[in-house]
Amino acid sequence: MRLLTFIMDIAAVPALLSLSVSGHELGDFGRVKPGVVNDGLIPQLDRWGRKLAGQPVSDFNITDQEREMHDRIYRFLIARHVKDWAFDYEQIVMVAGRSSTRPGRDDLYYRWLTREPYASSRVRYNTISDDVGADVLSMPSTFAAICAVIVVDRQRAVAAGELDDVEASMIVQMRTRKAENDLYVARFVRALRYRYESYSYALDHFLVETPHAEAVTVDGRLSDYAIWLDRAEAGNFCVEGDGSWRDQTEALPGRVLLDAPSEGEYRK
Repeated sequence: MRLLTFIMDIAAVPALLSLSVSGHELGDFGRVKPGVVNDGLIPQLDRWGRKLAGQPVSDFNITDQEREMHDRIYRFLIARHVKDWAFDYEQIVMVAGRSSTRPGRDDLYYRWLTREPYASSRVRYNTISDDVGADVLSMPSTFAAICAVIVVDRQRAVAAGELDDVEASMIVQMRTRKAENDLYVARFVRALRYRYESYSYALDHFLVETPHAEAVTVDGRLSDYAIWLDRAEAGNFCVEGDGSWRDQTEALPGRVLLDAPSEGEYRK
């Protein structure tokens, strides 16, 4: 009977995932909106899914810093207005590092923009610019949240090393939580790369399909995005500032060269 129940539970996972994804809404500043689904159902499904996948699952209480990090990272794992191109959308509840069954396709965002019945082809460039800009604006707070969790993990390790009455099982749980946090961050970094490649694919293809001067603005915002992406892939989450710390004399690769504010785009 227990085996039958387990099999039925496994079969129900897709439906539960669909329910959780459809109800997992974003609130202010890209954070997850409080509610029964977001605060109760999804975390439980997340733990269950990670256990089934052999991922680390700690019994530690979650800190405020960890909860903030989870909420902010979630914003980069979805595109609430583009469900069919969002990063690993069908497995979003498995937020802590499970591999996606979806092939690595950078064209989904471009395909979605192509299907949208915009009144002007220029609006597609504006949409990319707005989406990239929203990501960039969310980077400082997300990096700060990740940095805060890195500090918490270090504090745990220091406390464990200085206290004599901490059981071995507690040390195991501490290391498991550190592994959990590392998986969340790794998922975030992969999401940044995926989104960057998706935006870049769309811009490159629209330059060929419907070239407009608005491409310059998109390219500039993607250059800003690239600064944060480089920083994330280097694991550099705890540097002060908003990204302006980068040497401003350092050239960033561009896609277009305009000889006039008209339709004169040329590939470099």
